[in-house]
Amino acid sequence: MNWAKKDNYLQTRTATRYTVLDTPGRWVPTPPMYATGIEPHWNEIRTLILDSASECMPVRPPVYDVTNKNSEYYKALLEVKNIGDSLTEEQKHIADFWDDNPFKLNVTGHVMFATKKFSPPGHWMNVVGIAAKKSGADFNATVAAYAHTAITMFDAFISCWDEKYRSNFVRPETVINKYISADWRPYIQTPPFPSYTSGHGTVSAAVAEAMTAHFGDNFAFTDTSQLEFGIKNRTLTSFRHAAAEAAMSRLYGGIHYRFDNDNGNKFGRKVGELAVSRRRMKKK
Repeated sequence: MNWAKKDNYLQTRTATRYTVLDTPGRWVPTPPMYATGIEPHWNEIRTLILDSASECMPVRPPVYDVTNKNSEYYKALLEVKNIGDSLTEEQKHIADFWDDNPFKLNVTGHVMFATKKFSPPGHWMNVVGIAAKKSGADFNATVAAYAHTAITMFDAFISCWDEKYRSNFVRPETVINKYISADWRPYIQTPPFPSYTSGHGTVSAAVAEAMTAHFGDNFAFTDTSQLEFGIKNRTLTSFRHAAAEAAMSRLYGGIHYRFDNDNGNKFGRKVGELAVSRRRMKKK
């Protein structure tokens, strides 16, 4: 318990709040909540496997540039809008299935109410249970899978948040509203923190490496996690397939650029590989 108390969590509760600066390319709050940035000091939490929050770092995002329509950034921005304007039913299902928004704010006129579901960590921990049951894992193997997945996810979130508040990259919705279409809205709600890298892309890829180490590659499974919320199941061919789909869901949802997701997946995979190589779940 003494060791746990030194994880810096209490210190982050009294840290300075995120300062919003409306400068080009920098994150600002998004509708409908316009909430301030969540957990800007999460990179100060002590990691469990990684040496530090910045041990693994992604490549830099494209240069923010809305003046050149041939720039890498502008093309990525336009892709978000174009996909959002022509979503297929399959793409909507993928976006809804991996949304995992624990607090969706519904606004109708002056009436506001929240719809609550579980968060991405809860979704992935449920997948561990699905995999353990399908594989016939015994008690010890199941506990090890849960523990290792949770530890990997913990460090992946710290690493991802370290990058999010380093880059402070603006969300697509903000730029589309300012330069292309003032009334455009993403299919799902934009969460209140910077865009780069995608949390879904980063954390899911890290978790996929941990789960693959426990249950094997090409472990096909049917994810029933969203049934209680009225969303039909999805069948995935492997944990890495699930991680890639979770990342892509954010582009379909209109809340992330493709580079957020792709680079997040690569970033998360590095975290996951380190978590696998350093795991010590049993005493020899």
